[in-house]
Amino acid sequence: MLKPKLKIIPLGGFNEIGKNMMVMEFENDIIVIDAGLMFPEEEMLGVDLVIPDISYLVEHKDKVRGIVITHAHEDHIGALPYVLPRLNVPVYATKLTRGIISIKLKERKTLAGASLHTVPMGGTVTLGKFRVEFFPVCHSVPDAAGLIIHTPIGVLVHTGDFKLDHTPVSGKPTDLARLAQLGTRGILALLSDSTYAELPGYTPSEKVVGDVLDRVVAEAPGRVIVATFSSLVSRVQQVIDAAAKYGRRVFLVGRSMIDTVGVAAELGYLRTPDGVMARMDELRGLPANKIVFVTTGSQGEPTSALVRMANKDHPQLHIIEGDTVVLSATPVPGNEALVNRTLDTLFKQGARVFYDKVAQVHVHGHASQEELKLLINVCKPKFFIPIHGEYRHLTLHAKLAESVGIPRQNTFVLEDGDVLELSPEGGKVIGKVSNSNVYVDGLSVGDIDSVVLRDRQMLSKDGIVMVVITLDGQTGKLVGRPDIISRGFVDPVESNDMIEESRDVVAKALDHAAARPADWGFVNTKVRDTLHKFYYDQTRRRPMILPFVVKV
Repeated sequence: MLKPKLKIIPLGGFNEIGKNMMVMEFENDIIVIDAGLMFPEEEMLGVDLVIPDISYLVEHKDKVRGIVITHAHEDHIGALPYVLPRLNVPVYATKLTRGIISIKLKERKTLAGASLHTVPMGGTVTLGKFRVEFFPVCHSVPDAAGLIIHTPIGVLVHTGDFKLDHTPVSGKPTDLARLAQLGTRGILALLSDSTYAELPGYTPSEKVVGDVLDRVVAEAPGRVIVATFSSLVSRVQQVIDAAAKYGRRVFLVGRSMIDTVGVAAELGYLRTPDGVMARMDELRGLPANKIVFVTTGSQGEPTSALVRMANKDHPQLHIIEGDTVVLSATPVPGNEALVNRTLDTLFKQGARVFYDKVAQVHVHGHASQEELKLLINVCKPKFFIPIHGEYRHLTLHAKLAESVGIPRQNTFVLEDGDVLELSPEGGKVIGKVSNSNVYVDGLSVGDIDSVVLRDRQMLSKDGIVMVVITLDGQTGKLVGRPDIISRGFVDPVESNDMIEESRDVVAKALDHAAARPADWGFVNTKVRDTLHKFYYDQTRRRPMILPFVVKV
């Protein structure tokens, strides 16, 4: 009789940074690890967010026992408001992570009916044949957890996002002692964060940033504005500590910053000395050298508080000469141009600006090569699966594992949708499940597909031409010359002669076909083909052509 095997199916986070979601399945039980989103790439025009394709989970809904969340970053929790209404399963997370999830669900009005459970660090939850233990890891948000997953075929360790910081600002260091203990007993597979597998050496400690922020706040002649991710609670703590030390008040700007800091303080993850935190109505009359703002906008998002302040578009605050601005984050891949534009605007307004290229005002939350190797040596796993990263990150991480003694045949570099079947004897990719991107555009989820995106790309490149054709309803013959309206294709005044000529070209093409009845499909194809050829010959461009037929 065949022994049952464990299936590991990544639905996101393999081949991209973000959109992290992984399925583990054993017989009739499925657990899901994380449900993250990804910000759209440049060619995803008009798309707000990208989330994983959960078709496989919806198909096997009756087997899904729960979603286990490692930490409270958008790329690990951002898809929950879209996923939970379709799956309706319990969510398990540490205290702060659960608090931030509830904010996200409230924003999307999907909190009602959601079953959220708090698991203490070191605590376990049993989901079918899986027993999941949460252990502390150091990351750039407090209460981040790695997962020790006890299965019928052995123990797996899923690191979540982690680094080895021995002097963290908040929370505990990564629990290497617990992993070493497991390593001596035998770990079947290690699934480890690959985000910074390209970087040699060690990731610097958060303490380094604290020292730099302390110096910036001490020396700033006027107001200090620190922009960071709202979930980077340890960075907010460092700003509060520096402000308290130098007698400044701290003002929070941006809804997500106010909400996240509020939850973190309420749950005891932020220390706020008396008299340091202030409300906006207390700003009037306060000297500039007594003010610190903590704001969103470190990624140059056009609607964020910092960008609106820089563009003099914020209802309460503008950048003024003498301000010191700190961008305490590195640009997310794809956001570099937005961040650079924001930096230029801040400099133009007369601000002193500190960012990652000129001062160590940020350290990332992921392990570099030496830490990754150390973790593999501590765990001594039989099998190794690099997770979280683009394909090059996963491949480089697999090579690191080989360099510290993991045999190549025991390392599995997967892609989204791959179904890895694992047993104590070995593993093999046995197939693929649906794993296309699901696009969130306004209120619609999943309605946008590759055809719509292709049309948007065409419109953005070469514009649109609308052709209004009037036909006699009985004879099918053309009544008058067609009307042509263009947008984003050519200047209608300068290219008036060409547009006029194209009206004649359409009229001539339809006159030649006058023997045919007025069939919409025929007219549509004829007009498109004729104009595509004419405009391409004239301009070497291919606008989208939309014919409209009016019968009289």
